[in-house]
Amino acid sequence: QVQLVESGGGLVQAGGSLTLSCTASGRIFSINAMNWYRQGPGKQRELVAIITSDGSTNYADSVKGRFTISGDNNLKTVTLQMNSLKSEDTAVYYCNVRGYSGINGQTFDSWGQGTQVTVSS
Repeated sequence: QVQLVESGGGLVQAGGSLTLSCTASGRIFSINAMNWYRQGPGKQRELVAIITSDGSTNYADSVKGRFTISGDNNLKTVTLQMNSLKSEDTAVYYCNVRGYSGINGQTFDSWGQGTQVTVSS
């Protein structure tokens, strides 16, 4: 099993910044990608940012230029730097990790418990 621990959520005024962190532990052979999703009130869960094992990143159009995802060499710790926050960024943010738990090709797809981000206007 792979466990994820998220931290860094909170309340911030519009225009402010927050940094979310996610740390993976457990039976991990390698990580292919670490993703941040969010789910706002009354909305479906959406992909916010992704970082892959080769360092490639991608972002939802709504956060491009404002959010930055980064990770350590093995992607066991990933951060999401969120700047110029808007009220529409209010959501529960979830960390998601996908990879291999062993050399036999067994995969995992694990989720964090979520952390609340509230942006006041």
